[in-house]
Amino acid sequence: MSVRLTAAGDFGWFSDQRGYRYEKHHPSGVNWPAIPDSIMAIWRAVAGEVPDPECCLINFYGEGARMGLHQDRDEANFDWPVVSISLGDDALFRVGGTERGDKTESIWLQSGDVAVMGGPARLNYHGIDRIKFGSSSLLKEGGRLNITLRVVR
Repeated sequence: MSVRLTAAGDFGWFSDQRGYRYEKHHPSGVNWPAIPDSIMAIWRAVAGEVPDPECCLINFYGEGARMGLHQDRDEANFDWPVVSISLGDDALFRVGGTERGDKTESIWLQSGDVAVMGGPARLNYHGIDRIKFGSSSLLKEGGRLNITLRVVR
């Protein structure tokens, strides 16, 4: 993983010597900020009749950044979808099956695209192979923001 990240909601994503995990507080000790209403509106429009998200991860992909194939398996219940919003530069999104060695397919995500991984696809391996740096004028210095919403508990 070569992205910078922050979060909003009841939980944020944290890593240290003990590994990756959800935490109720920012490393500074303060609560994570609330998920903005505009982001909540997207969740409610695409996620279906499910609980509101408890975590909004915000990843910034600069030039050369990527995220290897992984599963989202740290949540308590896999019945709820993961919703991803792409903003800024195009990103080559790769998705496979539920086993690491399964065949993968790739698709270019553009600014404004929303991906929902739910149902049988909820545990599919996925990642970002690369971004097409400078392909969008949304962010002044270039790059991509990915906003990912999920129910944690």
